[in-house]
Amino acid sequence: MQSNSSKLFEIGPTATGCWLACCAALLAGCDLPGKPDPADRPRTPSEVRSFDALFATNCAGCHGAEGRLGPAPPLNDPLFLNIISPELMSQVIHNGRLGTPMPAFARAAGGALTDEQIGILAEGLRKHWKTEKKFAKPLPAYQLSDDSQPPASGDAKRGEAVFVRACAECHGENGTGKGGYVGAINDPDFLDIISNQALRRIIITGRADLGMPNYAEDDGRPADFQPLSSAEIDDLVALLASWRNTSKIAATAPHASSN
Repeated sequence: MQSNSSKLFEIGPTATGCWLACCAALLAGCDLPGKPDPADRPRTPSEVRSFDALFATNCAGCHGAEGRLGPAPPLNDPLFLNIISPELMSQVIHNGRLGTPMPAFARAAGGALTDEQIGILAEGLRKHWKTEKKFAKPLPAYQLSDDSQPPASGDAKRGEAVFVRACAECHGENGTGKGGYVGAINDPDFLDIISNQALRRIIITGRADLGMPNYAEDDGRPADFQPLSSAEIDDLVALLASWRNTSKIAATAPHASSN
């Protein structure tokens, strides 16, 4: 004699057929449980080929999540992208920027990126943020004529007059600042972590994300201000480099005896 409890677990032919039909319907639009999706496979760092992912991991920490408003100069800058060649952009990413905190990113130089990934970054910056905006011509050369300390092609004495005309209104007569949010640039800590080439780049492009005018804009400058020439920019770099060297000499000079 079969107990009533065992009858509860009996499934007749009709019930079995319904159960199988329901399972088939549920599985019709789904992958089988446990079947891996190739898209979910973990990728090694060298397999990442998305510009957004590469930028977020390698660039955003210094240059800002949207290529601006970071501690380093913005990359979301059409003027910068107009004056630097694609080849030089790749070279800078590959080798880093000597004299600044920017490291080399190429594996061959001790970094983590493949040559293909460096190409994706260099090309992606231009695709994302280069525009056809017109700038005052002629555009200054991006690179210094001489990247020595100070550049041989620049003259610090001439740079003093250029600084008064183009920079002093915000940065103070001797680059020591004028209060407010505009900082001093005649500052040993600042000058110690920025190269002459990086100084030239910032003089040319300004920092639109922070309100600093570029080489041609007259914001905060005399009404008759004319765009800076490449030679004048070299002179400004020579002046700032001389401040850097003066600061280093002062920092290493022996202190006078108190006796």
